[in-house]
Amino acid sequence: MKDVSVTVRIPKELKEDLSRHGVEVSRVVRRALEEEVRKRELEELKKIAGELGRFFAKIPEERIVKSIREDRRAR
Repeated sequence: MKDVSVTVRIPKELKEDLSRHGVEVSRVVRRALEEEVRKRELEELKKIAGELGRFFAKIPEERIVKSIREDRRAR
């Protein structure tokens, strides 16, 4: 995987505080961005799951049971 650079402007005082506390900015930013991606992917999956739930709710229970039984017999 090839890395890319990202540039961000922050107040000088914040940069000084980060340096004084020994904060590894690149590590913190990388973790924050990874977490944001995970959060958004989870939101997307929840949306898809909700749509699937609404779809399957329209299928009569008897049809689902019949399909499961047919599948088991075919094994």
